[in-house]
Amino acid sequence: MNEKFLKPYNHLEVEKNIYEEWLKSGYFNPDNLPKDLLAKNGKPFTIIMPPTNANGSLHAGHGLVMTIQDIIVRYKRMKGFKTLWLPGLDHAGFETQVVYEKKLEKEGRSRFEMEPKKLYEEILKFTLENSENIKTQIKSIGASCDWSRTKFTLDDDIVKTVYSTFKKLSDDDLLYRGKKIISWCPKHQTSFSDLEIKDEEKIEPYYYLKYGPFIISTSRPETKFGDKYVVMHPDDKRYVQYKHGDKFDTEWINGPITATIIKDSAIDMEFGTGVMTITPWHDPVDFEIALRHKLEKEQVIDERGKLLPIAGEFAGMGINKARPLIIEKLKTKGLVDKIDENYKHNIKTCYKCGTTIEPQIKSQWFVKMKPLALKALEKIKAGEVIYIPDQYEKITTHWLDNIIDWNISRQIVWGIPIPAKICDKCGTGIVDLENKEEKCKKCNGSLRKDTDTFDTWFSSGQWPFASLGYPDSNDFKTFYPTDIMETAGEIIFFWVSRMIMLGLYITGKIPFKTVYLHGLVLDAKGKKMSKSKGNVINPLDLTSKYGTDAFRMGLIIGNTPGTSLALSEDKIKGYKHFANKLWNITRFVLTSVEGENLDRTFVKWSDEDIKLNKELNSLLIDITSDIENFRLYMAGEKLYHYAWHCLADEILEQSKKVLKEGTIDEIKSRKQFLLYSLTTVLKALHPFIPYVTEEIWKDMPVANKKMLMIEEWPV
Repeated sequence: MNEKFLKPYNHLEVEKNIYEEWLKSGYFNPDNLPKDLLAKNGKPFTIIMPPTNANGSLHAGHGLVMTIQDIIVRYKRMKGFKTLWLPGLDHAGFETQVVYEKKLEKEGRSRFEMEPKKLYEEILKFTLENSENIKTQIKSIGASCDWSRTKFTLDDDIVKTVYSTFKKLSDDDLLYRGKKIISWCPKHQTSFSDLEIKDEEKIEPYYYLKYGPFIISTSRPETKFGDKYVVMHPDDKRYVQYKHGDKFDTEWINGPITATIIKDSAIDMEFGTGVMTITPWHDPVDFEIALRHKLEKEQVIDERGKLLPIAGEFAGMGINKARPLIIEKLKTKGLVDKIDENYKHNIKTCYKCGTTIEPQIKSQWFVKMKPLALKALEKIKAGEVIYIPDQYEKITTHWLDNIIDWNISRQIVWGIPIPAKICDKCGTGIVDLENKEEKCKKCNGSLRKDTDTFDTWFSSGQWPFASLGYPDSNDFKTFYPTDIMETAGEIIFFWVSRMIMLGLYITGKIPFKTVYLHGLVLDAKGKKMSKSKGNVINPLDLTSKYGTDAFRMGLIIGNTPGTSLALSEDKIKGYKHFANKLWNITRFVLTSVEGENLDRTFVKWSDEDIKLNKELNSLLIDITSDIENFRLYMAGEKLYHYAWHCLADEILEQSKKVLKEGTIDEIKSRKQFLLYSLTTVLKALHPFIPYVTEEIWKDMPVANKKMLMIEEWPV
């Protein structure tokens, strides 16, 4: 027996060396897997790693992603699949720019004062430096991904694919540039899609104002300067005397105006007084009403959140400062009917900075989503995409049934530039991949380059086929469609659904067969982790302290798909003891069977060992079924229980007596069982705790032994 087992297991000595051995072997690359292993199956199996944001460090959620995927990949590799786990890094557009803007603020700089090219170069340098750090951290979790195939979302071939998709959408009349109302963040000065808006409940004053013969109500009096249309439901009997198109004069915030009556069925007769004025430039519902009736739209608030000259004396003021002053002025004119000081409602905010979203009318690029969604719905309803847990299927189909067009323009520097030109004269957008167009084909006006970038989710929505080299590479032909997309449930719409739609649209095939969605990793008290709360768990701190294997077991056991996991340090500490227990089990077994080798043809089992073999084989059937059906938490717990309580507490204790008092045949049988059970448990545990099992495996007396990571899954 190797003397190393006389000392306690030291993860710090083992882990770095083991990972280097795995890398040197080349077995993370499916092209290098041994032929005898592939002969067991040989079918391709693919997981595309969700590209990690290259703008920070790994957090506990990343640890969960890497652990779940690595367990599945190691299991499939041992089952003889030609297994590819393709790693990736994400430039993460807006997210990364926000991180870098905070860095600039600390340095007393602002992106708005920088040349776009200079800002881009700085963020690129920051991202590339961080990428190396991220890769090192992913490796430390034990990820057995094929690093030779690493992709970055700004790689030239990825950008080329994204541009090709943009052009195809245009050619197929699924892309348009339209002047529509969009969600705008005044702080970050960019538009967002509907998914990037966060609803926040607030209690604010609600104002009832006199508007001619009517009482209107609003929580945003600062938008009302340009209001000259008063709208009511055509069936509202309270206002039957007013006809559509009637006009009346009234005193308003900055003097007399002429208002027009509009009848529209979008009005909720039960809300407020059933009458409202509209601000088409700053409200989506009002915008649609204005479109239907061909009404004028006037901007009141600029893109910085400041009031424009239409606001008269309030021009240049921020909304929060101006609001009480506007109400005071209305009071002096006798135009305030009453104020509800405790109005509870949801306001839309920027998901990154919490700034109140200001709807604005802007020309942006939009993708028509209905035709793409219909094809995705067909495949999902036909059962071609399996969701785990299955409730996410209903959530997805509901969203797809009600999908709206997708604004893919972002007014930021960091990202993939939109390959298009804009006509200064008529505003037409022209897709121009080769930068050849000089004049507008509609009006012969001059063209300027579009300075916007793509929404990150537009490029990452193409990740499964783009990262595999669509359309001509062998990898695409071999490994697409992929098998499992494992990611967070919170990005089911942002990413997963869009990958399905774009994958089907471009390749004609679904991009993955199974969607496995995990929940959030919470702190020990079940609270969401955040830097401001000071409760963020750094996985590298825990792996350094307790070992990567302990961290992985702590993440998996008790973690059912789709539910959030409360992670405590004590839980991980407990699984450090498990790694030590396995080490001690090995020491006992190797000492007890010294000079003995595992005989795979051994048949002279004792009755007791036949019974123990059946129990172990029954366990194997169970955990294999659990892993195949993504019950990783159950498989891990059963293996933990067997190794600690059954093998160590019962079988090893009983073996002391057999090895001391048994017949020659009983002793031989027990030694073979101890070797068989330990090799089997090591193989079955390897996907869950790869480091300690691989280190132990080196000393196992097994003929024709290979690295544990490419041993055959026990059957």
